[in-house]
Amino acid sequence: MLFIVCLGFLLSIAILFIHKFIKGNWAWLSTLIPLTSFLYFLSFIGDIAQNDVIKVSYSWISSYSVDLSFMLDGLSLLFVLMISGIGTLVFWYTSSYLKGHEYLDRFYAYLGIFMAAMLGLVLSDNLITMFIFWELTSISSFFLIGFNNESKSSRKSALLALGITGVGGLFLLAAAVILGQVTSTYTISEMLSMSNEIAMSSSYTFIVVMIFLAAFTKSAQFPFHFWLPGAMKAPTPVSTYLHSATMVKAGIYLILRFSPILGETSLWNTTLITIGAITMLYSAIQMLFRTDLKAILAYSTICALGILTFLTGLGTYEALVAAMVFIVVHALYKASLFLITGIIDHETGTRDITKLSGLKQGLMPIAVAGFVAALISGGVIPTLGFVGKDLIYESTLHFKNNAWLLTGIAIATNVLLFYGGFLVGVKPFLGKKPEALPHLHMPSIRLWLPPMLMVLLGLVLGFMPYLLGDSLIMPGAEVLSRGESGLHLKLWHGFNTMFWLSTLTIAFGVIVYLVLKPSDKLLRFSEKFEFISPKSITQYLVSLFKIMSKYWTMLFQNGYLRHYVATYVTFIIVLVGYLLLKDPVLKIDYNTLADLTVYEIVIIIIMFLSTLFTVFTPSRLAAVAAMGIIGFAFCLLYLFYSAPDLAMTQFSVDTLTVILFVLVLYRLPKYLKFSKNYLRVEHGILSTIFGGMITFLILKVISEPKNSEISNFYAENSYVLAKGKNVVNVILVDFRGSDTLIEITVLIVAAIGVFGLLKLRLKARDKK
Repeated sequence: MLFIVCLGFLLSIAILFIHKFIKGNWAWLSTLIPLTSFLYFLSFIGDIAQNDVIKVSYSWISSYSVDLSFMLDGLSLLFVLMISGIGTLVFWYTSSYLKGHEYLDRFYAYLGIFMAAMLGLVLSDNLITMFIFWELTSISSFFLIGFNNESKSSRKSALLALGITGVGGLFLLAAAVILGQVTSTYTISEMLSMSNEIAMSSSYTFIVVMIFLAAFTKSAQFPFHFWLPGAMKAPTPVSTYLHSATMVKAGIYLILRFSPILGETSLWNTTLITIGAITMLYSAIQMLFRTDLKAILAYSTICALGILTFLTGLGTYEALVAAMVFIVVHALYKASLFLITGIIDHETGTRDITKLSGLKQGLMPIAVAGFVAALISGGVIPTLGFVGKDLIYESTLHFKNNAWLLTGIAIATNVLLFYGGFLVGVKPFLGKKPEALPHLHMPSIRLWLPPMLMVLLGLVLGFMPYLLGDSLIMPGAEVLSRGESGLHLKLWHGFNTMFWLSTLTIAFGVIVYLVLKPSDKLLRFSEKFEFISPKSITQYLVSLFKIMSKYWTMLFQNGYLRHYVATYVTFIIVLVGYLLLKDPVLKIDYNTLADLTVYEIVIIIIMFLSTLFTVFTPSRLAAVAAMGIIGFAFCLLYLFYSAPDLAMTQFSVDTLTVILFVLVLYRLPKYLKFSKNYLRVEHGILSTIFGGMITFLILKVISEPKNSEISNFYAENSYVLAKGKNVVNVILVDFRGSDTLIEITVLIVAAIGVFGLLKLRLKARDKK
């Protein structure tokens, strides 16, 4: 299973070597990667239908309980089939849609990484591993959304999406860490048996809030929804794959997966119902004011995500079945409509619904696919959309609280979804074709066959919903409801309440479609209220944060090194001083300290006088020389205490430092211009306090009883394990060799940078 998950990553690596073939006529071969994944996971349908759970684990960072653990059950199988199945069609569609594009190979690399990350996310049984894949989807989607990197709006949209979803990933990490502390495991399947302990934990509210913030940012729930319409700047295959079937469903998957663990509480259910209801109604209303096909589909997507959050919040078995069905319904019709929109844009050069009509002339198969997709979107019998809508109304009507209010919200939302689906899938193809539009011709089969296959599947599953229900929906719903079962999918349940509500929805949807015509006037009217939208409020807060950051930076980053050092030293004094004051034993046992010798006193006097000379001399070179004397005095102390190697190291370093200082100061004025006197006094007091505190700490450590266990270990093992007689050298080279290597690397990089600056010769205009 790990190999299948990593196929997308392997594709991205392979593209480094076969990029010429990918850019040419062999681009369609990349379709084999998602197709292989789809066929592999399809082979598990029989096992999952029998409620089997397939688990595979690969040891990774076992000391931290982080392993590559994968779990395939009814819920994850539904998502992996959707990811790989629609991914196959998107990969194939892309081979024609972006044919001849300069960066087609790069696009496939990003798409492969994203697909692999999504598969890893929905299959992960380890919460930390899930977080890693979660962040990989955000990073890869950043590159996909900003693929047209020459466009400023694309770059801005990619940054916005990364900012919102990336922050959500941090919330998921916080929830994972706390859950690990509460349950002593990061394995999700093991947490299922600990739901009561988690609910009783004092950290329960924090965990739920963090999970919600992660899910809501990823799945574009109000008020974090505004990044999704902006992400429509991406090429159509990206919009199709990320924003209808995969990335935006990651948040939905998260709350579904954790419903059996964290659900069945007022905080969980009420929050999801409320946020879901607000999101679906708000975004459905926004569709009324949009004229760009992708913008309509974007808000339609947000609306559908709100419905899924709403159903998850209801939490009943009927609601969970409805959510599972609607995930499939939405993926089929939304991916189809996105691909159809891409064809329209590809052939006409516009996505403005007010300028599109009569496209059935020359695009009849695409018009048929658009009409069927609109029927699925509107929940018209005999499509799978009708089955899904019927289940939604059944869930709301049977809910224990405010059933008719929730049903009314669902009806209003579905009416507007009907309108949006017909606006995109039907309106562009009806009427007379404007003369301004170019002559239309049927595009490549690789463009129109994918949406045709998806709407055909929506029809087949509508007639025979049991094919989907028995193999995927019911096993998934039983996982979420902890074994509850008994519901079977059927197209026709008779003339019951749900049927009449569906009929009412379709009737109102037709009326809204016929009466309300999209126009720029409606769009301009909605823009009047843009200043109170979540996006505008967020942008205002970001601007305010930038202003605060500017003043904060000017306060602490004023360009004076002495100011930075003083800030660090003050912080250390406050922190360490507070800890020392909390220590009940502040006395030092001076009896344990050795008496000062004459040569130690002499060296201390030399160091003290050199320090005073360094501080007060007006000559830079004299100050450097005095600092060198301080360093050489340290060398003498090392020699007196039988550490000649340290003395030689100190001597070499101090000598080199003095030489470098002299070279650097060679071109500077000979004498110093002292800063303001009060600053010198302030820094002197600060230095004295800091030095006294360090002296106290050293004396405190020396007076404490010694534990020689560590030193004995190094003394006994230095020669045996590392074949070295100098313990200090062995520690540096062998026992902490990686750390030393990194330190050396940093020094080399710094030295190269300094050398480059010394050799830099700027032209006169560059100096200005």
